[in-house]
Amino acid sequence: MRLKNKYKFLVVFLLLTTSFYSQQIHRKTLKLMGSRFDISVVANDTVSATKYINLAINEISRIEKLISSWDTNSQTSEIIKNAGIKPVKVDKELFDLIERSLAISKLTDGAFDISYASMDKIWKFDGSLKTMPSEEEIKKSVLKVGFQNIILDKENSTVFLKLKGMKIGFGAIGKGYAADKAKMLLISKGVKAGIINASGDMNTWGKQPNENDWKVAITNPLNKNNAFALLPISNKAVVTSGDYEKFVTFNGKRYSHIIDPRTGYPASDIVSVSVFAPKAELADALATSIFVMGTEVGLNRINQLNNIECIIIDNKGGIHNSKNININKI
Repeated sequence: MRLKNKYKFLVVFLLLTTSFYSQQIHRKTLKLMGSRFDISVVANDTVSATKYINLAINEISRIEKLISSWDTNSQTSEIIKNAGIKPVKVDKELFDLIERSLAISKLTDGAFDISYASMDKIWKFDGSLKTMPSEEEIKKSVLKVGFQNIILDKENSTVFLKLKGMKIGFGAIGKGYAADKAKMLLISKGVKAGIINASGDMNTWGKQPNENDWKVAITNPLNKNNAFALLPISNKAVVTSGDYEKFVTFNGKRYSHIIDPRTGYPASDIVSVSVFAPKAELADALATSIFVMGTEVGLNRINQLNNIECIIIDNKGGIHNSKNININKI
């Protein structure tokens, strides 16, 4: 499992406002956590909106420092440096995030695994990979991957990676978590409505100034000319993950850039997943997991969860959705 590519144009937001309403949608786009963020708030004026947007930016930047494995001074880097050596005491916030990550690993039978960062990078999706890695190389690439080797001590708030050279990374959950935290902060400051869009990890709350729900249009990446469904979302998160531009083909089979952390083999057969959930963190992790689990197992797992829905598009353009989702065809 690698940091998944999010293709924002899979999800087109219809932000409908008119001059009849005193409040307006104010939006800022910038790069945070190495990705594009679009922060939208409903406010009475530009001054208030700018203040709120800056609060969200500061919160996202704070989270990035906490979970970054690139920042040598972060607690995450400290955990990695001490892999196979000793447990590392961390803040409750980071401990809880790792604990929830392990719960999702168990829920998905290891299809989601923050220790994916330990994988040897033998697959390349930039056009340079001309032959498929050998079975031996693939097996070797995941020897240090395994969420079972992440040991948590809740009483002492410590995290220990059992194997030397083991790593953790939050590429498949971190931006969703940041979107959740920014939303919670803005709600606590009195912002009635908005959207945090972290490169396809989106969390919404409230309604548009015209009192309509926010709406999301889902596009089939293999037929981009028209959206096939229009869905209202209210106080919910939606994460769309796509891989159709980063893949390789060997012997007529298409291999995604999203790697199964259990086997080292790339996922196949799925090109896009949209997950709707109460929190972007969970939707983020599940979107990646469904790629790895495949359409049938992924739908089955989602259908067992409350308040979570998904739409899957396979590599032949077929559309599959969980049992309780209400799709309005356009």
